[in-house]
Amino acid sequence: MFIHKRICLALPLACCLPAFSQSLAPVEMVKVESRPSARTVPLTAELAPFLQTDIEARAPGYVEKVLVDRGSLVHKGQLLVQLSAPEINSQTAASEANVHQAEAEAAQAEAQEAAAESTSAKLQDAAKTPGAVAGNELLQAQKQRAAAQALVDSRKAAVRTAKERLQASQAMESYLRVIAPFDGMITDRFVNPGMLIDGGHTPMLKLQQVAHLRLVVPVPETYTGSIVKGTTAIFHVPAHPGKSYSAKVARIPDALDQQSRAMMVELDVYNKDGSLAPGMYPTVDWPVGAGENLLFVPSTSVVTTTERTFVIASVNGRARWVDVRKGPVAGESVSVRGQIAAGQEVVKRASDEIREGTPLAK
Repeated sequence: MFIHKRICLALPLACCLPAFSQSLAPVEMVKVESRPSARTVPLTAELAPFLQTDIEARAPGYVEKVLVDRGSLVHKGQLLVQLSAPEINSQTAASEANVHQAEAEAAQAEAQEAAAESTSAKLQDAAKTPGAVAGNELLQAQKQRAAAQALVDSRKAAVRTAKERLQASQAMESYLRVIAPFDGMITDRFVNPGMLIDGGHTPMLKLQQVAHLRLVVPVPETYTGSIVKGTTAIFHVPAHPGKSYSAKVARIPDALDQQSRAMMVELDVYNKDGSLAPGMYPTVDWPVGAGENLLFVPSTSVVTTTERTFVIASVNGRARWVDVRKGPVAGESVSVRGQIAAGQEVVKRASDEIREGTPLAK
């Protein structure tokens, strides 16, 4: 027993250890992909409301109530300002009275017409008997009937005129209720209760549509040839560093600004979370066409140590470490440069524990 121990100590350590199997667990392989790289340039743009207007009164009057203020979200048709104008209310009341009077006169004229028509009809029946009615009486009855018909037409025209004046007066009275023309936010206020407003000359409020914005990008002449409607562009704003927004090209003017020599392209932005505001100056990653083709692998395929950065390629079924340099990232993939080619297989989840020459079981 003692001799056996001395012999074992004299032999290499590998002889005294049990043999390990060289088989490895299967590893997932992926192919290197070749894709065109999208090239972008940074452009400074401006966010503007999709719709905006100064709210003005269409009729003069005194400000009775202001129901909104800066920052108020309003809906189309919502009452914003109530004006007061007693003279307009008096005009409406007078117009209503004129309509009633005209209708009464028209009714009286229709009654007179009916009486004249009845008299004329009776005389015509009596005239069938020779000598019963003088011809002069029959002629006078017919003329009275025609005059009554003309009076009815005149009274009906007077009713229509009175109703039109009433409608105009009611429309003028409705202008005292200033309503929102579209959904949006009140961004400025210029009036207070008690102020006298001369209709159509004094802005009372500023309304901007902020849920839907225009991203106006001045695209230099050099890049106007690659503008395509519907293209998506990514932009960032200083107010929210690290956050990215997207917008689509919606309107292309096909004309350059004479001063800046740039084309003012508009993109639609939907401000769902309310984090964007008109007047911001975003930086847009403007796409200017595809560049050279790059090789992409999953980010997990790239191993970075203190000494090197590499991927593990499959060469004749065995692992080979291939040094690479990382480039732009595209989602879960990263572009790499090195001694690899498109279509070559690499380990999807690589680590430095997979040594070179190790058999790669799929």
